[in-house]
Amino acid sequence: MSNSTYQIRVFGDPVLKQRAKDVTDIDGALVGVVNTMVETMYDASGVGLAAPQVGVQKRLFTYDVGDGPEVVFNPEVAETEGEWTYEEGCLSIPGFHFEIVRPKLVTITGLDIDGNEVTIQGDELLGRVFLHELDHLDGVLMLERLDPETRKQAMIALRDADLDAAARERLDDIRRL
Repeated sequence: MSNSTYQIRVFGDPVLKQRAKDVTDIDGALVGVVNTMVETMYDASGVGLAAPQVGVQKRLFTYDVGDGPEVVFNPEVAETEGEWTYEEGCLSIPGFHFEIVRPKLVTITGLDIDGNEVTIQGDELLGRVFLHELDHLDGVLMLERLDPETRKQAMIALRDADLDAAARERLDDIRRL
């Protein structure tokens, strides 16, 4: 792992089950955290990364669905519309993907890196990223969005999986790039 990335916490780490605290001050240190989170997200080939996934208990997430990296502090859902089923993955549950139904159109509010209030609307993938990362800020993993039978099967598979080995393997792949 390079010095410019964090280790991504994986399923079973208690930090992933805790609600993150509101950001009260966007200072230089926090901007540094954001920059390192963006690098970590890119290194892991992710499209979103919430602060708790790297052990930072602050309400912020980074994302990039192809338009360049962005960050939202203290995000809240303002409005949702429609329904969209999509196979969702998670950097904290490497190697697992599940079809999850979420709203198709999502509007969030929050603060940008300069502390300005923002309202952002995301359709399909972007909206899904918003809700997935917001779940992380609330201590909710995508497993909790599954129907009971699928969740039961997923938990059995996760119990048998060595996620730490998967995370190490992914880091080894990144080092070889």
